[in-house]
Amino acid sequence: MINKEQSGQAARSLMMSEYQGILSTHSLEAQGYPFGSVTPYCFDRQGRPVIQISRIAQHTKNILADPKVSLLVMERNGDDVQANGRVTYLGQAQQVAPDDKDTIERYYRFFPDARDYHKTHDFDFYRLEFYRVRFIGGFGKIYWVEREDFLKENPFSPGEEAQAIEHMNQDHTDAINHYRQLGNIPVREGEHAIMAGIDGEGFNLLLGKRIHRFNFPEPVGTMQELRSELIRLAKLPN
Repeated sequence: MINKEQSGQAARSLMMSEYQGILSTHSLEAQGYPFGSVTPYCFDRQGRPVIQISRIAQHTKNILADPKVSLLVMERNGDDVQANGRVTYLGQAQQVAPDDKDTIERYYRFFPDARDYHKTHDFDFYRLEFYRVRFIGGFGKIYWVEREDFLKENPFSPGEEAQAIEHMNQDHTDAINHYRQLGNIPVREGEHAIMAGIDGEGFNLLLGKRIHRFNFPEPVGTMQELRSELIRLAKLPN
C-alpha cells in the first residue's frame, strides 16, 4: 500500500519505467483549449523529463508562447485503465542548450533514430522543469508530489554511465540477454537487447524501439555497487 511518503518514489519509478506520454500545451490555434500530443521522453541527469520536438510542430509553437506544460504518463500493465498507475507531471519547458552534450547523448541512447531527425527537420531538445506532480497509484491512492520527493539526481557522472553502458554492450551481451530473460521480454526478429541508460535505481534495456526498465531492489551510488548489483542479477536463475 503506497502512502504519501512513498508516493514520490512510486511516481518517479512509474515515469522511469515508461518512455512516452501525452504532452499537453496551451493552444495558440484554439485559444483557451489544451492541446495534447504523444511524445517520447527520457530523464536527464537531474531526474527531469527531456523531449525532442520539431520547430514546425504545433506544440512547439505553443511552448514558445507559453512554456507551462503537463506530461501524462500511464502504466501500460493491467486491463483496467482506472486501476493502473499514472503520473501528471507539471512543469515549464525550457530549451536544452546545444552544448549540453550529456543530456543530448543520453536521449540518443534511448532513441537512436532521433539522430537522423535533424537531417529532415529542425528539432530541438526541451527539458521539463519540475513544478508539481499528481500521482495516482490506483483507486484511493492519489497524491500531490513535491520537488524534494520526486527529483533524484543520477549518482553517476556522464563518463561513468557511458563507460558502464559501453562495457556492458561490448563485453557482456550474455548478461544483458540474461536480464532480458529475467524480465520475460520477448525478442522480435532482427532485435537484440542493448543497455541504454543506468542510474542509481536501475537501468533500461533497448530492444528495437521498445524500452524496458529494471529496478534495483536497493539504490546504488558508486561504480563498485553498480558492478556488484549487475553481477548479482546476472547470476539469478531464469
